[in-house]
Amino acid sequence: MSLLITDECINCDVCEPECPNAAIYPGEVVYEIDPSMCTECVGHYDEPQCIEVCPVDCILVDPENPETEEQLKAKFTKLTGQE
Repeated sequence: MSLLITDECINCDVCEPECPNAAIYPGEVVYEIDPSMCTECVGHYDEPQCIEVCPVDCILVDPENPETEEQLKAKFTKLTGQE
């Protein structure tokens, strides 16, 4: 599953540079995550880095974009050009 940033986001700017896929970007109100780019850091790290650094715990699994571990690995492969 990709991740989702809730309205509790305080726009502290710490999550965006931590994303290895550049999936996080400033939205109109709070930061947003592009589900087509989010791999939950699969292939890069053991844990999603945005969740690790978020000071308000406003990053959750996005129920609208369910993905298996295998799908996340395939997305990582595609995004990094390792196909």
